[in-house]
Amino acid sequence: MLRNTSRRVFLSGLVLTPAAIALAACSDSGKKAEAETPPAATTPAPAAPAAPAVAAPKPEGTVDMARLLEPGALPDKALGKADAPVTIVEYASMTCPHCAHFHATTLPELKTKYIDTGKARIIMREFPFDPRAEAGFMLARCSNDNYFPMIDVLFKQQQNWAAVQNAKDALLQIARMAGFTQESFESCLTDQKLLDDVRSVQKRGADEFGVRSTPTFFINGNKYAGAMSIAEMSAIIDGML
Repeated sequence: MLRNTSRRVFLSGLVLTPAAIALAACSDSGKKAEAETPPAATTPAPAAPAAPAVAAPKPEGTVDMARLLEPGALPDKALGKADAPVTIVEYASMTCPHCAHFHATTLPELKTKYIDTGKARIIMREFPFDPRAEAGFMLARCSNDNYFPMIDVLFKQQQNWAAVQNAKDALLQIARMAGFTQESFESCLTDQKLLDDVRSVQKRGADEFGVRSTPTFFINGNKYAGAMSIAEMSAIIDGML
C-alpha cells in the first residue's frame, strides 16, 4: 500500500545511502540486442543469408484500451500524433536500469521509425519504486514542456544520482542545467499534491492494469513486461498497421 510521506521525510529520503534502490523490482525479462560487426575483408565476401525475422513477443494479457486511456491523476505526457493507429503506454521507474536501457537504445529508433512517421505514439506514466524515482518524476513534471528532455537526461545520468549517497544534491545539479533554481527545485520536491498524484498514477497502474514491474508496455491494449529491443517492438507494431 502506498503511504503518504511528509515533506521533510520525503526530502530526507533522498540523502539516505541506497541499499538496492529498488532495482530488484525492475523487470529482468527484457533481452539485449546483440550487434554483429562484419569482419574486415579486402575482397567481397559471399552474401550472408538473411537473418530470420524476429517473432513478435506474445502478450501477457490484454486490457480495455478505452479504460487505459481514461484521464488519471496527472495529464498524460505523450510523443506522437493523437490519431496514430498504434498507441503505446509505458509504465516506468526513474531508478530502473532496464527502463534507462530502453530509453537509450530502443526509444530513439522507435521514435524515428514509428512515432515521427505518425504510425505510433507513446505515453509515459509514472511507476516509481522509491523516493528517488518519485523525485525524478516530480522534477520532470515541474519542467512542464521539458518533461521528455528531463526524463531523457535523468535516465542518461541515472548512475550519477540514483546510486549515490546524496541524491538530493546530485538531482539539484541536474535540475540547475534544466533551468531550476534552488527555490524552484525545493518547491517542486515539497509539493505534496504532486507527490500524491505521482503515487496515484502508480497505484492505478498496479490496481487497474496489473503492472508489477518496469518497464511494462501496453501496445493497443496488449501487455508486455520488460525492455524490448526495436526488433521486437517492430514485430509487434508492424502486425497492427
